[in-house]
Amino acid sequence: MIRVGLVDDQAMVRVGLKMILESELDIDVCGEAADGATALEMVDQAQPDVVLMDIRMPGMDGLTATRELTAAHPGLHIVILTTFDDDEYVYEALRAGASGFLLKSADGDTLVDAVRVVAAGEALLAPAVTRRVIEKFASGGVRAEAPESPPEDHVPSPEAIGDLSDREVEVLILIATGLSNQEIASELFVSNTTVKTHVSHILTKLGVRDRVQAVVEAYNSGIVLPRP
Repeated sequence: MIRVGLVDDQAMVRVGLKMILESELDIDVCGEAADGATALEMVDQAQPDVVLMDIRMPGMDGLTATRELTAAHPGLHIVILTTFDDDEYVYEALRAGASGFLLKSADGDTLVDAVRVVAAGEALLAPAVTRRVIEKFASGGVRAEAPESPPEDHVPSPEAIGDLSDREVEVLILIATGLSNQEIASELFVSNTTVKTHVSHILTKLGVRDRVQAVVEAYNSGIVLPRP
C-alpha cells in the first residue's frame, strides 16, 4: 500500500486529490495539511511514502517545507504540485530535494501514475514541464549559481564530472534536456535497459538519489551549462 500525504491550503483541492487517489486499491491518503508547518507534523505522525506538496501557501510555504522534510526524512518522496507560473519555485524545490513535479491541471490517471512512479523510487520528470523549467533555467530566467555566458571552450573539470564515462556524460546531458529513457535510447541507438544501466551508474557516481537531482547537479557542477 502506498501511503500519501496531501499538502495544499485549499480544502477542495485536497478533497479532489483524495477522491482520485483513494479510488485506487493500492493507495491510501494517510494525512493532510493546509500549510508547511502543519505538513511537518503530519509527516512525523502519518509517515507517508509520498507527499503531494503545493508551493504557494500561507505561513511556511511548500519550498521551505520541502527543504525541511527532505532533510529530516531522507526516504520521503515529495512531488511538487505546480502551475506553469511557478517555474522558478519548482526549480528551487528540486534543489531542495523534491523528486519531481506535477501540473495541477493533470488528469486523474496522470496523478495516480505519478504517485506510483515516485513511490517506486523513480523521479517524476513530466516532459512538458521539465523542458519548460530547464529551458527557463538554461536561459538564465531562474536563480542559479551559473555563468550567464560561459566561454565556448569551457570544459567541465574532472571534479565536476567525477568518474562519469564519456557515454555517461552524454546520457546526463540528454537527461538534462528532459528526455525520457526511451527517447535517450532512440537518440543513442541503444536499448532501454542499457540506458537504465547508464542512469543508475550516473546517480551512484554523482551521489544523488534520482534523475531530478542529477539534472540539478549537472547544471550546478558545469557538466551542463546554461546557454548565453
